[in-house]
Amino acid sequence: MERMKIKSFDNIYHATRESRVKRWFYVFFALAVLVLFLPWTQNVKVKGTVTTLYQDQRPQQLNSPIPGRITRWYVKNGDYVQKGDTILQLTEIKEDLMDPQLVERTEQQVEAKKGVREFYEAKILTADAQLKALQNARDLKLQQLKVKLDQLNFKLRAEEVELEAATNELQLADDQFKRQKKMYDDGLVSLTQFQQRSVTYQNAVAKKTSAENRLAQTRQELLNVQLEQQTVTQDYAEKLSKTTGERFQNLGEVQSSTGDIAKLENQVSNYKIRQELYYVVASQDGQIVQLNKAGIGEILKDGESIGTIVPSDAVYAVEMYVKPVDLPLIKAGQKVMCVFDGFPAIVFSGWPNTSYGTFAGRVVAVESNINANGLFKALVVEDKNKKPWPPQIKMGAGVQAIAILNDVPVWYELWRNINGFPPDYYTVNNEKTGNETAK
Repeated sequence: MERMKIKSFDNIYHATRESRVKRWFYVFFALAVLVLFLPWTQNVKVKGTVTTLYQDQRPQQLNSPIPGRITRWYVKNGDYVQKGDTILQLTEIKEDLMDPQLVERTEQQVEAKKGVREFYEAKILTADAQLKALQNARDLKLQQLKVKLDQLNFKLRAEEVELEAATNELQLADDQFKRQKKMYDDGLVSLTQFQQRSVTYQNAVAKKTSAENRLAQTRQELLNVQLEQQTVTQDYAEKLSKTTGERFQNLGEVQSSTGDIAKLENQVSNYKIRQELYYVVASQDGQIVQLNKAGIGEILKDGESIGTIVPSDAVYAVEMYVKPVDLPLIKAGQKVMCVFDGFPAIVFSGWPNTSYGTFAGRVVAVESNINANGLFKALVVEDKNKKPWPPQIKMGAGVQAIAILNDVPVWYELWRNINGFPPDYYTVNNEKTGNETAK
């Protein structure tokens, strides 16, 4: 039997069949060339955690506002509380504040100080009345002295006129006396006539002397009234100064009492507020976690941490940590695909639209300061136009973030990676929905 006529040999070895390797080679080569021209989305993969944009929505520490002793707990770890709910109760440990009637006794001190102030205010009114009375008495006394001084001035002028008339009369009597004496010496007049003229002369001398004495007495009275006027002014000035000094002293006591009252009222207010701080309350709605004090009777210091409250309602965001080399590629408004821990996902990094289990977000801020780990932090929020983020995520959960960059051909991305080039510098046009690439 000849070899060519054996059918089993042909069916097993296909020695006579035409080879199709070349054909498949061309097919796969054509497919590979086609794949090289498919679009590829450049991206940057970074790690991150779930957080929130607002400080009041982040986990808050519960701190003791005052030093005190724990007397009662109202919550336990894991409890949900509303804003204003009581967490625990404290009692006072300072000796100066242990009096249960501290507020009432301090208010009594305030009332006593107010009474003292009213007493000094009454003394001020009395001093004002005394000042007014002294001023009126001084003015009246000075008015009386002024009237008396005017009277003495009038009297002085009249007596000066009388003295002048007495002087003229004395001069006339003196001339007549001298002529009468000469005539008597010559024997022209009798002794009786001479004696009469002598008496007239003596009367004129006496009259002048009397006028001079009255004038001197009036001048002395005038001087005495002037001195009395100065004495009255000085005396009432001393009395007024003394009363004014007492008035200012009372004013000072009023101001001092007002200051003491304000200080005591401040203490009363502080005591009332401090009593309200004996109850530590929740600052917001949330869950109580990480309570680090146990039992009754433990002492808390001022500002010491009691635990943490995690807000119930929060607008979640993702803080992702970017390497300095990738920082120029991350801009505000840029799209980011987020993969949250605990949520299954199938990710095709080059084709984000075909990925499953990812959630869209956008960058809202990139911090300019590097952190202790040598990375920059960027904040990502939910994209409202895409699928909403899962409500089951929790604060601090891990996130795999993929920052979406430029769309390039596959061959360009391979060539870039082979040569070690970074992705294209990427900018975001916030005025448009599309993206721009600057090379």
